[in-house]
Amino acid sequence: MVEMSVAGIALDAASRSPIVLLRDPSGRRQVPIWIDQAQAQNILAGINRERSPRPLSHDLMAQLMAAGGLVLDRVIIHAIEDNTFRAVLKLTNATGEVLELDARPSDAIALALRTGSTIWMLEEVVVDASIPVDAEADAVDQEDFRRFLDQTTPAALIRHLRQTRQDDPATTQSPTGEEDPEADLPSDAGST
Repeated sequence: MVEMSVAGIALDAASRSPIVLLRDPSGRRQVPIWIDQAQAQNILAGINRERSPRPLSHDLMAQLMAAGGLVLDRVIIHAIEDNTFRAVLKLTNATGEVLELDARPSDAIALALRTGSTIWMLEEVVVDASIPVDAEADAVDQEDFRRFLDQTTPAALIRHLRQTRQDDPATTQSPTGEEDPEADLPSDAGST
């Protein structure tokens, strides 16, 4: 099993649906779980440790567990069935008996955030559902690109484009076979 942390809430670019992102300890893999708006708000309230004037559902659940002598030991996301994640709550009662309750991952995550419990995921689920995240490589690429932009002048870019077009005869013609009017850039374009 892999201990996961909540990296945050994102929006699916296509559907605009919220996604909770769980990240592994190395920070190299994230597992996206699609949720609805209400679930996203509950998770965000847990991340931000917001206290509302009246308890939200997950605050109430945490209070009921405490009043009943139950402790949430951990949340385990253990399977994906028909594109749906499955989770269980591992609880311990006052006599030390371990209980296991089925839960939606979004509810389990919101409850774990409120109780300070850990979130675990089976390695097979992480492998099947994760997307690679390489923040280090992304930062290096961004820095290389910034350095390139800082060292490049508009005139150098135009010279590079001219050279590329001269090396490739196909770039001097438009798709209709006519000469490309932009192929001959002015010689003083971009010079200072």
